[in-house]
Amino acid sequence: MPENHQKLHFGPARTELHVGVDLERMRRERADRMRALMRSKGIPALLLTGADNVRYLTGFWWGEFSLQVGYALFFADDEPIVFAPAGSLQQMPDQAPWIKHWRPAISWLGGVAPSSAIAELSAVFAAQIRDELAARSLAGERLAVSEIDEPGMNALADAGIETIPGLPLMLECSTIKTADEISCISMAASLSTAGFEATRAALRPGTKQAQIALMARRAIEDAGAEVGAARLLSGPLSFPRGISGGDRIVEHGDLAYLLTCGTSYMGYTACLYRQYVVGRAPTSAERSSYTKLTDRLDLAMSLMKPGASTADVAAVLAPAEDLGFPSEAECFSIELGHGIGLVNAGSRAIHYNPPTITRSWSLAHPEEIKEGMVIAIEGIEGEHRVGGVRLENLVVVTANGAELLDHYPRLDMVQTAG
Repeated sequence: MPENHQKLHFGPARTELHVGVDLERMRRERADRMRALMRSKGIPALLLTGADNVRYLTGFWWGEFSLQVGYALFFADDEPIVFAPAGSLQQMPDQAPWIKHWRPAISWLGGVAPSSAIAELSAVFAAQIRDELAARSLAGERLAVSEIDEPGMNALADAGIETIPGLPLMLECSTIKTADEISCISMAASLSTAGFEATRAALRPGTKQAQIALMARRAIEDAGAEVGAARLLSGPLSFPRGISGGDRIVEHGDLAYLLTCGTSYMGYTACLYRQYVVGRAPTSAERSSYTKLTDRLDLAMSLMKPGASTADVAAVLAPAEDLGFPSEAECFSIELGHGIGLVNAGSRAIHYNPPTITRSWSLAHPEEIKEGMVIAIEGIEGEHRVGGVRLENLVVVTANGAELLDHYPRLDMVQTAG
């Protein structure tokens, strides 16, 4: 079993009495890391969208009601420019004084606008970017671009701007977490505890999955989460991992698990599962199945040391045939490890970062495990449409190996009353 990482000495609220998460330091260190990376690769400017990605490099966030209604230009050797949507553009400049340059964003609501309007607006957008680059003597330089849509990319090309992919740059930058980022993820894990414990107290035969999930989300947000996320899967939906049936009624004797994936603190998300047995003690077969799962994940975590590879860890995860699947493709994502953080590669809910640990590709395409990575590791055991057991933990890779960031009981299934 891995060691526990040091527990947080502070809560989610900010205070002048002690240092919890140092926000100014976290913003500075994230930006400094990206600037150093861009300079090393000869990339002077990065255009990015996605509210969480913009937050990572500038400290600005907006309610992302549609894709690309806000974006930012980030420079290796200059202050960033935030292109903000209406409301934020008027409200935020004096609320975020560390951002020096604000501009109105040009949006076509991700393609909802008429095609003629998209053609017109995307040209205005590209001219806006071209003029800002020229004002900084960057005309003719390569521009890294992350998650701008096809009309926007075509317009940039028409404006004579040479672009290169920007998402790999974002993911590389976010692979190693700062001390404050680790604290944010630890807090998201701690806040998830409120959902796990509320589920233990309320999970009864006759309750609906959706009712329990709603109650867990409320408990997480009441505890101080920026966003509370929870979903319950039970009985025949618990193996393989079901995605529907929110109105399923929980039965006596069900195996069930709650996931809090997407629960966030300062944008950093948790990705955790915990296992329950409804109204009875687990059988010896269920205990054996859960022990098999926890032993396997413990072994995987024990291998997460600086200098090891994702192939080393993937080799001890369950092969598809052991889980009852004919191929790795058919069970991809049901047992894997993945980095987690703030940078968003498109999921818009759970922020997957490098590295990835999966039998689908890590054995042939390994990545190095490094100190400062934060990794979620999850697995499953069960019988189709009968029931399954599931667990996911969050660890930070230290010089001495992986340490657990989540502290809710994990070695035994949680028995509920009723």
